[in-house]
Amino acid sequence: MSGILAGKRILVTGVVTDASIAFHVARIAQEEGAEVLLTGFGRLTLIERIAARLPKPVPVIELDVTDQGHLDSLAERIGEHVDSLDGVVHSIAFGPQGAFSFMDGTWDDVSTAVHVSAYSLKSLTTACLPLLERRGGSVVGLTFDASVAWPHYDWMGVAKAALESTSRYLARDLGGRGIRSNLVAAGPLRSMAAKSIPGFSQLADVWETERAPAGWDLTDPDPAARAVVALLSDFFPRTTGEIVHVDGGVHMMGA
Repeated sequence: MSGILAGKRILVTGVVTDASIAFHVARIAQEEGAEVLLTGFGRLTLIERIAARLPKPVPVIELDVTDQGHLDSLAERIGEHVDSLDGVVHSIAFGPQGAFSFMDGTWDDVSTAVHVSAYSLKSLTTACLPLLERRGGSVVGLTFDASVAWPHYDWMGVAKAALESTSRYLARDLGGRGIRSNLVAAGPLRSMAAKSIPGFSQLADVWETERAPAGWDLTDPDPAARAVVALLSDFFPRTTGEIVHVDGGVHMMGA
């Protein structure tokens, strides 16, 4: 078996449809030689049907990142399939509708967004540590550039800023155990998650008005997925606490 992930065991969270970045991470990881496991939240039978579209069969493990019982038993349940992990992909985010109104969002809205979208990076990584630290590994999450204020993104932007900071602290605390933590800042995609963002079309307009010098396809998750797979590989052995932008170059353009 050849490929940049040959022989590696990778846990991928956040597969909801076959149009999601997480699905394409799982697909490319398999193509690059990895053994992949998925987690699912909610309707596992639906996720299992989506998982069946991958090149090879994968186990689907139930995980609600806000359920401490799920987290406490995660390593044991993963251990039923593999005895170690080389990588974990965090592709989890959620904000109630109130989180998309900065001035009107309540603490309940904001705390839910931060818990699911940011704190879960730490709790997921901690849950996987017994398997990750056996051989060292890579944790890769997905963010949406939180260095600026975007139209309509509001408290979810704050949650993504917390996610980015969380990744840096994980990189600091886990580097000595041979574990790297990095993020991929992807441009917007017309996904199921996008449907929950009020005013998504206005946000997407930023990418469709020639501000992406390398171009951007709102329907193509492949570039972001490839960046995640690259960071999971051994090609970045001393890169940690980093945010790799895969947005066609929008992040570095002026107004």
